[in-house]
Amino acid sequence: MPNRLAASTSPYLQQHADNPVDWWEWGEDAFAEARRRDVPVLLSVGYAACHWCHVMAHESFEDEEVARLANDGFVAVKVDREERPDVDAVYMAAVTALTGHGGWPMTCLLTPEGEPFWAGTYLPRESFLQLLTAASATWRQDRARLVEGGTQVVAALKEATGRGARGPALTEEDLSAAVAALAREYDHQWGGFGGAPKFPPHLVLAFLLRHAGRTGDATALAMVRDTCEGMARSGLYDQLGGGFARYAVDRSWVVPHFEKMLYDNALLLGVYADLARADATARPWAERVVRETVEWLLQEMWTEQEAFASSLDADTDGVEGLTYVWTPDQLRHALGDDDGKRAAELLGVTPTGTFEHGASTLQLRSDPGDPDWWRGVRERLLLHRTLRPQPGRDDKVITAWNGLLVSSLATAGWTFSEPDWVDVAARCARFLLREHVVDGRLRRSSRDGRVGAALGVAEDHGNLADGLLALHRATGDPAWLQEAGRLLDAAVDLFGEPDGTFRATGSDAEQLVLTPRAEGDNAEPGGVSALALAFARHGAQAADPTSLGLAGTALEGMASLARQAPRFAGWALTAAEELVAGPTLVRLSPADGDDPLGRAARHTPVGTLVVDGDADLPVEGGRSAVVCRGTVCGLPTTRPGDLPGHLDGAAPSEG
Repeated sequence: MPNRLAASTSPYLQQHADNPVDWWEWGEDAFAEARRRDVPVLLSVGYAACHWCHVMAHESFEDEEVARLANDGFVAVKVDREERPDVDAVYMAAVTALTGHGGWPMTCLLTPEGEPFWAGTYLPRESFLQLLTAASATWRQDRARLVEGGTQVVAALKEATGRGARGPALTEEDLSAAVAALAREYDHQWGGFGGAPKFPPHLVLAFLLRHAGRTGDATALAMVRDTCEGMARSGLYDQLGGGFARYAVDRSWVVPHFEKMLYDNALLLGVYADLARADATARPWAERVVRETVEWLLQEMWTEQEAFASSLDADTDGVEGLTYVWTPDQLRHALGDDDGKRAAELLGVTPTGTFEHGASTLQLRSDPGDPDWWRGVRERLLLHRTLRPQPGRDDKVITAWNGLLVSSLATAGWTFSEPDWVDVAARCARFLLREHVVDGRLRRSSRDGRVGAALGVAEDHGNLADGLLALHRATGDPAWLQEAGRLLDAAVDLFGEPDGTFRATGSDAEQLVLTPRAEGDNAEPGGVSALALAFARHGAQAADPTSLGLAGTALEGMASLARQAPRFAGWALTAAEELVAGPTLVRLSPADGDDPLGRAARHTPVGTLVVDGDADLPVEGGRSAVVCRGTVCGLPTTRPGDLPGHLDGAAPSEG
């Protein structure tokens, strides 16, 4: 008989609806039940595309003995970290503090007041049984010790995660120092930063592109170009279907962890589109990646509600990578002997394999000599692959991640003159504004058109506002600018603190045992960075000095981290780069179709914002452009050749 999770809007929770464990969703009802029964809470946090979450589910949560111990001695609560990033952040802080590392599935034991007295990650079945048995016995025999332990953990976390010191504004010297620090951590052989496992550093790459655009720094641009080419030619990138996997388990990007996340692909889409704009030598393969990734997004991730799903699983039928890997025999079967052998040589498919059981991931380390042949082979292999079992899809729609994709898709559509992409971005944005705003309050997610109960957090407001601002730039439609302004006004009320800092959760949010911090960028932009970038761009596009001031104030809370650990402040550094540049904005008057001035605007440095079709500019005498920095604008020009001089500050200005 299905448990309480059957009615959830989370596919991850619904995967556990038939478990013998008597799961509850996170909420006051679960904790009230724990108090009524006088038992601790077993908290399990994961997400649908997580490989080890599936492993623990099959080993333990589907096991009758585990279920008996969990049901008799605990109130079991299951959380989708993507729906409740606030809950995830609070208890992941406990996991990392107690164990020195984090990850999912997350397993915590809590008092009925929500204080963690044990925290960890994946546990094999026997270890999990031992934990449940020991914790249940100790709760009955020595409860005071566990309660005191939970209180001490929370107190220590509050002290460690108290409001960080605000630093002085990031300067041009700080941004150059960040590039130098990143260069010291850069992998000159394979691209990226650090060793294995290696994650796509999209947030840092966005910063480096803007720094190169503003300063001409060849080192910054080379780190982006070489990293992007290394990823695009590797097993991390799906050479047949398009789109990037979550990370590589090795330094050379050969073997991916096969899950595909919307936020990774949204951010990487923006990076590759910007790289194609910044570097003519990279444009052919960067544009190919953009076009193939957009094709994959529309084919695999677009939902009936006109928004984008969250992820594809790493596993297929419980086997990681089953859909994606190939042997030489499989290539010959799909393509015939000659084409199969040729494809194996091109794609790095070897008799011994690069993955498991003699299979290989597909790599494209060099361009094929015959592009037409490769195009046909790719289509045939992709068709053959569709006949294999396919990974599961988490089709919930997350506001923040869709906001990132709206921004990248609108920007890529403008960059490559693909109005259909801009239209798709606009349709997605309309869905979010129509369905994810309930009684004036932005919500975190929905599924099948049914909005979830979780309130939007800072990153939801910042990323969605940034997407709307990108639509304003791509279309010139002032309605997108107005909607972005409303979201940011609400963000100030919900997330702003009296001292000008910002918190991750709203003032109306559920009070957890610890207030999540919004600082730091890692797999995706943190809440403060997301708001800061949106404020900066809104300030430029709306000529609003208040928004520019809010962007600067927000970044003060990130300044220390950006100076000390730039790899974990990539989006904050991106916002700082645009602020240091002005932000620089090119306003183009409306025009029908393509024109020389519009083409010139597409070749301005990355980091230069372009509003294409600004209705406030006159159209008499032909299309005109005005360059603004912050709140100061220059004189109009109708000559494409004048744009570089205006961007260099040579043009006369007026207030």
